[in-house]
Amino acid sequence: MVTNRATLPQVAERAGVSLASASRALHGSGASVAMVERVKAAAAELGYQRDATGRSLRLGRTFQIGFAVADIGNPVYVEMMSAIQAVVAERGYRLVVATTGGTPESSVDLVRSLSGGLVDGLVISPLRLSPELVTEMREAAVPVVAIGRSLEADGIDSVSTDSAGGIGQAVAHTLAIGRRRIGFLNGPLETTPGEARQRGFDHAVAQDGFGAHTVDTQVAADFTVAAGLAAAHELLARHTAAPLDAVVAANDLLAIGAIKAASELGLRVPEDLAVTGMDDTEIGQVYQPSLTSVSLHSSERGRRAAELMLRLLDDPQSSPTTVFVEPELRVRESTRTEEQA
Repeated sequence: MVTNRATLPQVAERAGVSLASASRALHGSGASVAMVERVKAAAAELGYQRDATGRSLRLGRTFQIGFAVADIGNPVYVEMMSAIQAVVAERGYRLVVATTGGTPESSVDLVRSLSGGLVDGLVISPLRLSPELVTEMREAAVPVVAIGRSLEADGIDSVSTDSAGGIGQAVAHTLAIGRRRIGFLNGPLETTPGEARQRGFDHAVAQDGFGAHTVDTQVAADFTVAAGLAAAHELLARHTAAPLDAVVAANDLLAIGAIKAASELGLRVPEDLAVTGMDDTEIGQVYQPSLTSVSLHSSERGRRAAELMLRLLDDPQSSPTTVFVEPELRVRESTRTEEQA
């Protein structure tokens, strides 16, 4: 059965604009907001669908943006992905998501593969950085935007945040609620977030007047709930004579693992053990008890990375820049006792 498909000239006629104006409006460039809305409404009425393959062949572009992350199951990356997709879709791009495997070597291979004609640009949030990966990102055949550490000095556009300072906020809050026997639950130190967050914790506890009776660190196998559960058991088991009264975790998943470990040991959160995470994920917000966490504004970082990418696609010769997003402590039940409520 042959179906009559709506054409671009029909959309232009229905919207009362020229063919060129209709094309610009649907492609998200060079058209006013009012015209875009009028043309899109006409397209929806007629059931018009753009021929993405033909468009790509005509213009020599894929109209795809890559997003490369270490673990797509991590809720931080899911939030970033949704924000990036919302921004690039407004300009007619599809988002292609790929996992790096978490190693610099696999990340180098992925950057080479995606930039070899599969995407028009790549947003990457590398778990580990190496000189080879930085070089590959800088010299890729397509624009690259990094989320994580600032790479502006290396010639790469970046969206960055102060996760070390965020851990400092978590430690300051822990002290403010009267806790002094503090454990830090971190992920692998050879990762970019692990190194930065350990540095932030060490700096915070080294400050004059800290007054902590006990400070200890346990490094988990990775940044997952299961790894946090196992590592928290090890951390808490080392302090049975004088139990820890607080755990600061390098991310929300590790913090949830710590809360689970506390429950298994008969400890109450926050009465016996205050727990703070980082990333302010939705799962932490709805967990019981709800998790105090340092927000690194994952959606905002994704949105800003997408905006940087679109700027690079419009002007490939623009100077590299870093967009900085400030961390923000959000206090919830896991550190709030009845006296502090």
